[in-house]
Amino acid sequence: MNRIGILFGQENTFPQAFVDRVNEKQSQFPAEFVSIDQVEQSVPTEYAVIIDRISQDVPFYKAFLKNAALTGTAVVNNPFWWSADEKFFNNALAVQLGVPVPKTILLPSKERPDDTNHNSFRNLKHMNWEGIFNHIGFPAFMKPHAGGGWKSVYKVDNPEQMFKAYDETGQLVMLYQEAIDFTDYFRCYCIGGKDVRIMPYEPRNPHHLRYAAEMKTTGDAGKKLLETMTDYVLKLNHGLGYDFNTVEFAVRDGIPIAIDFCNPAPDADIHSVGQENFEWVVEAAANMAIERAQRVKKGQDNLTWGSFVRNSVMHQPAESVGEVKSSKGQKTKEEPKAEKESKKEKPKKAKK
Repeated sequence: MNRIGILFGQENTFPQAFVDRVNEKQSQFPAEFVSIDQVEQSVPTEYAVIIDRISQDVPFYKAFLKNAALTGTAVVNNPFWWSADEKFFNNALAVQLGVPVPKTILLPSKERPDDTNHNSFRNLKHMNWEGIFNHIGFPAFMKPHAGGGWKSVYKVDNPEQMFKAYDETGQLVMLYQEAIDFTDYFRCYCIGGKDVRIMPYEPRNPHHLRYAAEMKTTGDAGKKLLETMTDYVLKLNHGLGYDFNTVEFAVRDGIPIAIDFCNPAPDADIHSVGQENFEWVVEAAANMAIERAQRVKKGQDNLTWGSFVRNSVMHQPAESVGEVKSSKGQKTKEEPKAEKESKKEKPKKAKK
């Protein structure tokens, strides 16, 4: 496990630039495109770190990366969490973290999933459409609760448009979300849970011109806005546990509202993000990969787990994490090692 690899698909500019930058900066961990010719259960790879840019589209790669992570590779991003995560949960966690998000309702798929019938939905009542429309208002956006790339995203201005769009979504579970009338919009890289790059962004432009935008908020208000967004970006990525992600904010009345922050394989192509942003992400990703490789402990879990997961594990009841069975089969609470040692070596009281 002495290499750094990048696993990618159709993108062209970022992978080669990443490999070149890592190799320019050091030689202890040679960087290369990941090469796979055989995947055997519980057999380690030769990679200390793998940057994953494609497994969301290729299930074989996802299984390969989970096996690699199990045997000690630091996979960026954590393939177990990435498989479990989705945008509706993201929004719910953001509320818990104190980050503003749009009002959002989860909608069941318009068509029944395969191998189900009406009996599969005995617990599901008819949607309260009047209540939903009154809560969210118009215009509104409808988009898949999991996924990205602006696929199957609809803007609707009235109930008729909403139902027409809903009819086109098939088996997709959808989010129905209030539209934010914004004065500024930003897309923010977060790499390694510490490096943040805030980029003005115009989602209404053609794809290749979306980064051709300027920040409109200036002066002290602009400075405060940048500080607030940086704080929110770090909170979200620490909570989720992503090493490589982007967060999008729509600014309404001076308040940055997190619109989309589940982008674990974000666009990093020089032709869309621009030269300066491209240079920043290549440098930050290379530094992060090298740092992770240097910290890897062979045969151990080297993944990043967000505070949500870590705190959930820490708060498990005693019988699941803190108790062991005695020789008679009874449960007994296991003492921390430090406490055991202190009891063994308890100093004698001095004689008066």
